[in-house]
Amino acid sequence: MDWILRTRLGSNLLLIAASAAVPAASVHFLMNEGNAPISGAGHLFVMAVGASVAAVASIALMARGLRTRDGRAVVAGGAFATMTLLLAIHGLATPGVLLGPNGVVALAGGTALPVGAAILSLAALPAARRPENVPAIARVLGALLAALAVAGVVVLLDPRAVPSLPKAGDPDAYTLGIVGLLLFLLIAQRAVRTFALTRRTTDLLVVVGAVWLGVALYPALLLAPGSWGWWMGHLLEFLGVALVGIPLALDARRGAPSHPTAGDLPAERLVAEAESFLGGEVRALLHRLDRHDRSTEEHTRRVATWAVALGESLGLRGGRLRELALAGILHDIGKLSVPYAILAKPGKLTDEEMDVIRRHPVWGDELLAQLGHPERIRRWVRGHHERLDGSGYPDGLGGSCLDLETRILAVADVYDALVSPRVYRGAWEREDALALLRDGAGTLFDGRCVAELELLTAAPTRHVPATPGPEHPPSLPPSGRTENTENRAHGRPPHRRAA
Repeated sequence: MDWILRTRLGSNLLLIAASAAVPAASVHFLMNEGNAPISGAGHLFVMAVGASVAAVASIALMARGLRTRDGRAVVAGGAFATMTLLLAIHGLATPGVLLGPNGVVALAGGTALPVGAAILSLAALPAARRPENVPAIARVLGALLAALAVAGVVVLLDPRAVPSLPKAGDPDAYTLGIVGLLLFLLIAQRAVRTFALTRRTTDLLVVVGAVWLGVALYPALLLAPGSWGWWMGHLLEFLGVALVGIPLALDARRGAPSHPTAGDLPAERLVAEAESFLGGEVRALLHRLDRHDRSTEEHTRRVATWAVALGESLGLRGGRLRELALAGILHDIGKLSVPYAILAKPGKLTDEEMDVIRRHPVWGDELLAQLGHPERIRRWVRGHHERLDGSGYPDGLGGSCLDLETRILAVADVYDALVSPRVYRGAWEREDALALLRDGAGTLFDGRCVAELELLTAAPTRHVPATPGPEHPPSLPPSGRTENTENRAHGRPPHRRAA
């Protein structure tokens, strides 16, 4: 599945089609099985119980989102509460129980899913991401629910005022179905985007839930009430709400923004919360690296953050960004095999010590191979010190042998090493580090990566790591010392002239 999740189209088609296969087949099989032996009173009971449970959960999700100032959780809770309120009205209007024949049952049942989808799709709006807007969002949704409740009471008291719309199979039913399906596919696509980055089971459940709600539109709007296929639609409605709502509630419970319905998870957050998103093995490796050399561990996180920011700017998405984040986090993991005395040495390294440093990409590749990481991630880790002209190490590769991810890591690694203070020198200014990269663009470094990095570092609102420096940063050294400083930072042998 990994290779499919690395492409946007492949991940969308695979996960959405797979999620729809079983419920769609079930509805198709049951649609010709006649009516289910369930009375009107049974329908009212099922809808009352299901809607009550869903309503309590939806209101709890809204309340949690309000407390944590998560607008997306509030919107999702409001969408589910709206759906369940309409389904409750649909159940109360069951003909032959509390009311006679009426149009309320069709209107409430047919509009529940499309209206809920319309509200849920609003979770991606920028306004839903701003904590200061959360109280206003909650008030609007609360007013909508109150208005629906009042309207429900009115139409139940005078059901003759409501036309029987949409009727199963009528043009308006098809119109509602198409609109609702497009909205649920949009929500599912956002959840796929999030899952491709996180690979969390809970985010996959949101994909499945959104697709099941979309499938439920067909029996709800196009099949005869009371048939087995129609009842399957009701089951999919409640299961879909649960599959989407529970993961969002879990995110809200831990005080984290909920991203699946909005699809707005920034790749940088994978690095910032690597222990949560990238798995226990990465957490263990980072812990080992931190104990061995904290400076290197902090450097790897910053490089990974710059790398995914560059990757997004250059058009990488989904699984490729996740793998780039992994490679960035692990690019210096081979330094676990480099003695700390060499890593922390404040003075010039000997030729023998430099040879040890130059082995760390190979040792990183070997360690990741033992742990079962894919060859492409190992290739990026092994090649992050290679250069376009073949002057890098450990294999002297260049040109077309270096893929985009390797080139991104090379630029991110050099930049962070230069603008961060080291035991053997102070931090460079941003302009000086970019000048060195520009001088090597097209020969040592990929020109597109250097250009995009310059844009990213100039954007004050971009969520990228800070570039710390000493109280009095050094000015750009003469040409010879520039090369030697960069070489020392990255394990390349210094030129023989004085540093």
